[in-house]
Amino acid sequence: MSDESPAFPPADAESDDSTVPRGLVLVSTPIGNLGDMTRRAVAALRTADLVLCEDTRVTGRLLSALGIRARLQALHDHNEEGRIPAVLGLLRQGCRVVLVSDAGMPLVSDPGYRLVRAVIDAGLNVGGVPGPSAAPLALVLSGLPPQPFLFMGFPPPRPAARRVAFARLRQAERAGLSATLIWYEAPHRLSETLADALAVFGDRPAAVARELTKRFEEIRRGLLSVLVGRQDGDPARGEITLLLGPATEEPASADDLDRMLREALAAHSVKDAADLVAAAIGLPRKTVYARALALSRDKGPATGSRLSGGGGDFPA
Repeated sequence: MSDESPAFPPADAESDDSTVPRGLVLVSTPIGNLGDMTRRAVAALRTADLVLCEDTRVTGRLLSALGIRARLQALHDHNEEGRIPAVLGLLRQGCRVVLVSDAGMPLVSDPGYRLVRAVIDAGLNVGGVPGPSAAPLALVLSGLPPQPFLFMGFPPPRPAARRVAFARLRQAERAGLSATLIWYEAPHRLSETLADALAVFGDRPAAVARELTKRFEEIRRGLLSVLVGRQDGDPARGEITLLLGPATEEPASADDLDRMLREALAAHSVKDAADLVAAAIGLPRKTVYARALALSRDKGPATGSRLSGGGGDFPA
């Protein structure tokens, strides 16, 4: 970081667009609190020849609250490709086109990447006005290690695909990845996602951030098992950011295997539980399946057997 002090603009800079980039401008908008709107963001919107947005109703309310009139046009996953030629034409004429999402920084789990890529490939300017974003705010409030971190967007909504995605991340951790993991999630899927995370990643520090910058902002911190239990008794609602602490380097024991299998079996079939835990713990699936089958038949601890695989033996 530079030791030089930043040069702050004068207080009336919102009426001056000299610090706003030309061309396509990505503008961050509030994630809940209108007070987080920056002066440069207001200037960019006020001087835009066109504002592209996910939902014209959402952005229209924002502009109305700011006293700004602008030409709005929807840009989303279904029409983004078709919008590109016209936007490139405006940019070549010297127009300023602003891209916003419904909340936060454009492109971060929102549309716009294909447009930005096309503008860059055309040799035209892409600029940005930074501001609110839920993922980094949740990270610094979580109490989890702030760097490195890996933002994954939304997990797959379907349970099977979500478990596969989690298992791949767990394999990456076993290969050396050590980072705080961050996802956005819909509130109605949070319980299932937390349960899958517990089954795949094991019990480790985590956090659930909801309604950031809004009246009912809340950060739930604790072990995954605690968050699963709390979600079952007191479901979190609103905009959700889920964070999972880095993997530890401690080797898994037989008790770890049985604990993870019992947690997985509480929510999944024997086959699915074995698949999840095998990916998480690094043992052959056949070995883990046999243990899962035994645990499903006998709820008590097994004795007198050994499980072999991976880097050594697991006495039961």
